[in-house]
Amino acid sequence: MARSQKKGPFVDEKLFGKVASAKESGSTVPIRTWARRCTIVPEFVGQKFEIYNGKVFLPLYVTEDMVGHKLGEFSPTRTFRGHSGGRRR
Repeated sequence: MARSQKKGPFVDEKLFGKVASAKESGSTVPIRTWARRCTIVPEFVGQKFEIYNGKVFLPLYVTEDMVGHKLGEFSPTRTFRGHSGGRRR
């Protein structure tokens, strides 16, 4: 179920502040975050993030095509090891 139009997208205020200060200072250091539910807004474009997937931080460079998606969509939490049907003894 989507979030209501009246409320608008969810953006973590603390993370938004970190992005604003990084853009202001011109820093290229990736921002580490655990906020996987945060929606990517246009202000995040061109910024580097490290998103926690429960085990490690995965790097992410935000582009225009990612606006409107969540940060967690770009750091998978499960490792696919293949289907077991094709194994032979």
